[in-house]
Amino acid sequence: MPYKKMLGLLILAAAPMAGADVLLLDGVEMNAQTASSRPARGMTMTRVEAAFGAPTSRRAAIGDPPITRWDYPGFSVYFEYDHVIHAVARR
Repeated sequence: MPYKKMLGLLILAAAPMAGADVLLLDGVEMNAQTASSRPARGMTMTRVEAAFGAPTSRRAAIGDPPITRWDYPGFSVYFEYDHVIHAVARR
C-alpha cells in the first residue's frame, strides 16, 4: 500500500511540470506566428509609431541603459534608448 500511495504522489507532483512545458510551447508558437505583425529589432521609436500608430500606453524608461516599454493591443515593444530590442505578443 505505501508503494501505491508514493507512486500517486509522484504522479501528482509531476503533473504541474508537464503543464508548464505545454504553456511555454504554446507561447513560443504564438510568438512565432505573429512575429511579422510586430516591430522588428532595430526600428526606431519614430518608425514604430509611424507604422503601428500611437501605443495605448507608454512606460517611462528605467535602468542603465534606459529601457522603455510601449504597449499595443496585441503586443508590447521594448526599446533600448530609441531602438527596438524586442517585441512580444500579448494575449
